[in-house]
Formats: sequence, structure tokens, C-alpha cells
Amino acid sequence: MRSKILLVLLLIFLSLQATNPKPSVSPLNAFMATSSVAQTLNLSSPPSQNLDGEDDLLCSESTQLSEQPDDYEQQRLSILHSPSGYLSEDSRIEGAWAHWKKLGQPKLIVAPMVDNSELPFRLLCRKYGAEAAYTPMLHSRIFTENEKYRSLEFTTCKEDRPLFVQFCANDPDTLLEAARRVEPYCDYVDINLGCPQRIARRGNYGAFLMDKLPLVRNLVEKLALNLNVPVSCKIRVFPDLQDTINYARMLEDAGCSLLAVHGRTRDEKDGKKFRASWNTIKAVKNAVRIPVLANGNIRHMDDVQNCLEETGVDGVLSAESLLENPALFAGFRTAEWGLGSGEYMEDGKLDQADLLVEYLRLCEKYPVPWRMIRAHVHKMLGDWFRIHPQVREDLNAQSKLSFEFLYDMVGRLRELGLRIPLYVESTQVGRMSANGIVT
Repeated sequence: MRSKILLVLLLIFLSLQATNPKPSVSPLNAFMATSSVAQTLNLSSPPSQNLDGEDDLLCSESTQLSEQPDDYEQQRLSILHSPSGYLSEDSRIEGAWAHWKKLGQPKLIVAPMVDNSELPFRLLCRKYGAEAAYTPMLHSRIFTENEKYRSLEFTTCKEDRPLFVQFCANDPDTLLEAARRVEPYCDYVDINLGCPQRIARRGNYGAFLMDKLPLVRNLVEKLALNLNVPVSCKIRVFPDLQDTINYARMLEDAGCSLLAVHGRTRDEKDGKKFRASWNTIKAVKNAVRIPVLANGNIRHMDDVQNCLEETGVDGVLSAESLLENPALFAGFRTAEWGLGSGEYMEDGKLDQADLLVEYLRLCEKYPVPWRMIRAHVHKMLGDWFRIHPQVREDLNAQSKLSFEFLYDMVGRLRELGLRIPLYVESTQVGRMSANGIVT
């Protein structure tokens, strides 16, 4: 009797197996089933990107970045968003363009400048037409190791978007650690591959990595495979055009989603002596499939338009010209490019002292190191100081600056009867709003 019962149970079990065959397993599911990651990860949709609270924190006087996500979260994001793990090249290119379009395809962009493209200056440029901006170059190793450096050198707020956060680096793991700290607060993490200065040579970063292309590829791949935001790169060009094209294609293949090209070589440091090669930038744009930005020779809005037309790029960066004239993207020109342009220009009812006062007020709201403020004062008022050098000497004599001193200095220049206007084309004068912005 007992053996008959066991025989019946065996027949029932075999019948159930025949009617419920084991499902087939796809290669991806098989990987997930055997991976230790799969045992701990909840493969739900990505977390909400509502970062208002974090943005407000970064705008406070005691700015501190939140702790980087734990390994659990980073592994989950890596699997979900890896650009080359499970996506084809076409899908990665489509993703790069989808992100760029989501940001509004900004064309007028504040370039990264060491100590000069900090939050108050970015906000001033955004008020006057800039549509996106880079942070100053941040040193990835110091950024990971030094909390004071992080809190002083990187601040942002919810109005400060789209935003590229730029790092210099020569170690992929260190770069990734730094990038993970900022990715919730930016739209791209950018790798500085273009700094030509002596300090970059000594530190083995920037344009001097052009001699170490395998390392460059590793830096890009490390971020592209592990971040939840796209990777961008800013480069200089090689003397040989084909080398530059090969370089750009290598970066694209490694996972770069946006490429900014400075049209000068590593040895062409003097922007006034060497003109940037827009032809080289055009060749890069034609050679890759991701968005491309141009850097070089942008002094006023006519240059912007000419560059876009001649190169076919998706946006332009300006650096030195913005330091003198943060209202460049709103159509204003300094006297050098206004009066000597051959066009009929008029007083735009705005000058660099006005812009400096606006900048100082932003610095009071979003504190930055005084060395940055001092540098902007000299850049914006350089022409004014040449007329009244004694005011500049008084500024240089101040071992410790204060906002009171700087506001009084502007007032003193006004009392001396000095005003150097910014100029606009005569057709724009009738379209000026109350704050001087062309509408």
C-alpha cells in the first residue's frame, strides 16, 4: 500500500513538471542570476532627480557636498546606465543627443577658467545671456581628500544649470571618486584634457595627457561606465589634423557624450598671438557623432554667429572675453570691439563698473575666496585702472579686501568722472530692458 502511494505521488510530480517547463533564460538574465550584484540590487526605476534640497544646501554659506552613495547604489546605477555595458554604439550616440536636447541645446556657454568661472560669475553671465557654464577646473585628488577644498572651490544652486563640473586627473579611480561626489549637482562631469600651463605638465594632467592616450581612454571609460550623468571632455588640437580626428573618435568610442574643442595646440598658449583654427574644429565636428562645442576667437556676438556657421558646431565657449565683459552674450561689446568694429554702435547704458557691482552682490550671497573676487575686479576694471592707476594701486595695497572697500572704490571712480560704456548695435538700443539686457 505504501509503495502504491509513493508511485502515485511520483506520477503527479512528473505531470506537473511536464505542464510547467522551466523558462528559458536570456544572456542578460543569466548574468544577473549568477551575479552577486543581482542578489542585493533592487532593479527598480532610477531614483527621482529632484535635487532642490541639495541645491539649497550648496548655496548656503557652509557648503558641503553630501556623502557619496554607498556601493550598493553605485553598483545599481552602473548596471542600469552603463553606456557600453549593454547598449550599442548607436544607442549611446542617441543617448548623448537625447541628453543634450533635454538641456535645451545651449549654444552660449561660459568656459572653464581656473579661479574665474565660480558660482557668482556664472550667475552674472547667465543673467546676461549665457545658457550653460563650466565650473573652474577642480583637482580630482585634492577634491577627494580635502573637505575644505571641496566646500570653497565648488558651490552651486538650482539656478546654476545646465552645469559642467570639470576635473583634472591622471588616475581613473581617483577621478571616479571625485565625480561621484558632484554628479547629483551637475549635467556633465567634464575631464580637462586641454590645460597647457606649466603646472599641468608638472602635475601630469590637462593637455599633457595627449602623450598618454591609453590613460586618457581609461579615464573616460571609468566615468562612462560608472556615473549616472554623461561624461564630457575638453581638448586642444594636435598639430596634425588626422591626429586630432583620431583623438576625437577615440574619446567618442570610450564613452564621451560631448566634446569641447579648443582650436589651438598645446604650445599655442597666447590667445592674442595665435588664432584658434575653426577649420580644425569643423573637421572634428564632421568626424564624430556626438555634440561638439567650439572654443577660441569668441569676442562678441558676431564671432559667435560666424563660428556657428563656419564650423557647424552645437555651441560656443568664451573665456577671456567674458572676464572683461560678462554681458558679451547679451550683445554688449567693450570699446575695443565696439568703436573699432566698423558698425554703427551706441552706448548700451551699461558699463563694467555696473557689472562689477552686480558681481559683488552675488558674492555676498554666495561667498567665494577673495582671490577670485580680486581677479575679477582687475579684469572688469582693467581699462578704468589704466586711466586712474592710483585707484588700482590702492586696491593692490589692500592685503585684506572687504565689500565696503570695493563698493567705495567703484564710487571713487564715478566721482573722478570716469565712465567707459559697453556698446551695442544701434538696432538694439530700442530693445533694451530696464536692467540693460537686450530683449
